[in-house]
Amino acid sequence: MKINTYFYTKVVEMKFMKKNKTTNGLLLMCYTSIVLLLTSCSSSDRNSSWSPMPGAYGDKNFLAVVADQELWEGAVGDTFQYYFSSAYPILPQPEPILDIKHFTPSDFLSEPPRKELRTILFLGDLSDDQSRTTKWIKNDIGNEKLRRASEDENYNTTLGYDKWATDQTLIYLFGKDKKALAKNIKGRFPAIYKKIHAKDKELIDANTYPMNQLNPVLSNSIQQNMGVSIKLPGDYYLAVNDSINDAMWIRRETFDQSSNILFKRLKYDDKSIFTKEGIKAIRDTIGKRYISTHIEDTYMRTNDVDLPMFTSTTEINGSYAFEARGIWDIVNDFMGGPFISYLILKPDTDEVIFVDGFIHAPGKEKREHMQQMEHILSSIKFE
Repeated sequence: MKINTYFYTKVVEMKFMKKNKTTNGLLLMCYTSIVLLLTSCSSSDRNSSWSPMPGAYGDKNFLAVVADQELWEGAVGDTFQYYFSSAYPILPQPEPILDIKHFTPSDFLSEPPRKELRTILFLGDLSDDQSRTTKWIKNDIGNEKLRRASEDENYNTTLGYDKWATDQTLIYLFGKDKKALAKNIKGRFPAIYKKIHAKDKELIDANTYPMNQLNPVLSNSIQQNMGVSIKLPGDYYLAVNDSINDAMWIRRETFDQSSNILFKRLKYDDKSIFTKEGIKAIRDTIGKRYISTHIEDTYMRTNDVDLPMFTSTTEINGSYAFEARGIWDIVNDFMGGPFISYLILKPDTDEVIFVDGFIHAPGKEKREHMQQMEHILSSIKFE
């Protein structure tokens, strides 16, 4: 914004012309000095003062890694990629849990927009004083944290936020030498991945519920029949409502993929259902009853021969749950895909809810579809 010095000076003269000449002269000199000071500021100074910080950009599951080329091509880089590019559990064809893009410091700085990425990890060996990445880490984390790192080998990770863009996370992962750094990568991977995934949930939510479109009618039907609330995207529809057997099947069909959710109410009268064999038996019984193709004698089953089915205990909105992940296929036909199942114990009752989400997307990557499915199922609540 350019200031007209002549105009502002005349305003000052008119405002004070009726005062005595001495006072008027002093005030005029002060105001004129202020105006000249404002106009002497360079355009770059004004732009830097008023330009807002850009918003960070980057897709979910993406991690930019800044590390020296020698470090990245050695054992440290191999260790990092082994953990941070490990397979997403469990898909018919392997897909990494994170999409990793490595930059040397020079590469990173050569394109200014790279500094505005959402999630950036700096990987450094603190003993290498010639390393540009190490110098960068030391400058960013400061002397106090460097002192702490030298005294405590367990202190090897710290976070920064919004350095070059809003909603940006910077992760600094370091070690006293290369051997310690490789060890720290292994030890810190679970916490760092959890942090990245938590940050990505906002993007996953936006993709799962585009324009915040929901299906309250179908959600109410599930509430009435299954006794649970669930936040459903607007394009899911009811495929089966079997009130006699307390089961429901809802689905969403697009050009290239099919998303499906099965519900089943069960009496909790046998602890064995909360086992790998128990949840598999429930899943296969429902799959055989409801899921088939146009070919005769086809039905869905759990395929734990080609890939193992993994189980674990967890919580969904405060309720105990038994989780299973694996792949499914169709007997007597060529179809299959990934699934995630939960047995959720309804508090203070003798009931459990079985819920299963499975995807069919032939020839397509399935990681993001399964993340959306997991996001939907995580909204289940007893109300």
